[in-house]
Amino acid sequence: MKNNSPFISDQFYSKYVRDLHVRHLRIASPSTSIQTCATQMANEQVSCLFIGSSPQEIQGYITDITLRDKALALGLPLETEVSQIMEKTMISIHSEASLIEALLLMFRTKSRYLLVQENNQYIGWISRTKVLTEQSQGPFMFIQSVKEARQIEELKEKWHHMPEIIHLLLSRGMKAGYVNQIITTVADTITQRVIERVIKEIGPAPAKFVFFVLGSEGRGELTLKTDQDNAIIYEDKANEHREAVREYFLDFATRVSTALNQIGIDFCSGELMAMNPKWTHSLSHWKRNYETWISDASEENTMNYSTFFDCRAIYGKESLLEELKVHMGNLLEKASERFFINLGHNALQYEPPLTFFRTIRTEKIDGEKQLNLKQTMRPIVDLARVFALKHQIHETNTVRRIELLRQKGVFTMPETQELIHAFNYLMSLRLENQAQLILDKKEKPKNFLTLDSLTKVQSVTLIEIFKVIKDFQARIRISFTKTL
Repeated sequence: MKNNSPFISDQFYSKYVRDLHVRHLRIASPSTSIQTCATQMANEQVSCLFIGSSPQEIQGYITDITLRDKALALGLPLETEVSQIMEKTMISIHSEASLIEALLLMFRTKSRYLLVQENNQYIGWISRTKVLTEQSQGPFMFIQSVKEARQIEELKEKWHHMPEIIHLLLSRGMKAGYVNQIITTVADTITQRVIERVIKEIGPAPAKFVFFVLGSEGRGELTLKTDQDNAIIYEDKANEHREAVREYFLDFATRVSTALNQIGIDFCSGELMAMNPKWTHSLSHWKRNYETWISDASEENTMNYSTFFDCRAIYGKESLLEELKVHMGNLLEKASERFFINLGHNALQYEPPLTFFRTIRTEKIDGEKQLNLKQTMRPIVDLARVFALKHQIHETNTVRRIELLRQKGVFTMPETQELIHAFNYLMSLRLENQAQLILDKKEKPKNFLTLDSLTKVQSVTLIEIFKVIKDFQARIRISFTKTL
């Protein structure tokens, strides 16, 4: 298999400046005040602003450091013209130059930025950080490169690299939990970049808000087969502004979800997205939602809305979600036994695929025996959630929920180890299967695993894991449903 992963250093030596997504030139005239320039840099979210009358008549530039060292530190008046503090030594490079040449030029001239030339014209600029991230040797530098990205096409390219990265990390023995966190962090970062882009397009929000994620992303357990599960809470506004505020956020959410779908993070088939009017509301409305779900205590409600107890803020005023979680915690303290019984039933909906003779029961799809790994993991996710909510644990990640439940004495150390091992083993199989489908077979990722692809050791391990799940489901029956 050809490996074009950004983790393979040899790729760096064959790349050119033209292969990078060159940043657009942001320009201010020499007579502009340093305060106006700082405001422009903040609004444009750039660390470098070029000074001149046009892109082809650039006289200098300023950076965050220039503003700090030459303006703030010296106490210059905010109305001082930027020409008084700008750096005048301009360094440029042609788009056909290699990244090695660009990096050596930057180190030699002690420059953090290079203007990029093409056809005797400046077409944009690149930063030293941008070039360095291209020769990354680990996931954290890759994440940094995602943070540097701004264009939709560039973000799409980064997301497209994920299968290679996941395959490489798993082959090097990285634990599934860490891999989940890397995928989740990349997805979070992409979403944050998209949100910033949308706000720049349509203007600042008319009210404080938080954009939060649910389900597997809310738990920090994303795989390569993922779609969008998100929602918005905005602060309560006076009645006369309510409609305008709501209209803004629905437009905002539609733009965000559409861009994410273009990048490759698909629309949710069940429409559990902020662009759906059902999932964008004021804080008081969200509080009423949770009151209804918990007090109603019907089995249908509990099954439909259990994913809303796995929520995590990724952009905006996090205190809005925290206030909602405090409210949720107060409701759970008073929740009826029926609510937890129904959550318990939820964890029993899927039966581990073991036959009477202790072999693996499969589904036949396209003529092959296949196992649904997502469904196989569901009981562990569900049982961790129901025990966590019962014991007032507000952590959302499945493994950390299990560890915290051990600390509270709910699970013993052997039980904790069995559950975590089972969860991580299933997740590793799921991630590796998805990566190989994309890289080797050029297929879309899926949660089904072909049984014939398993080794004998893997099959035996799966059977033992299914026994563990059945044992814990029996415990849930006793603890929450009061039946065997």
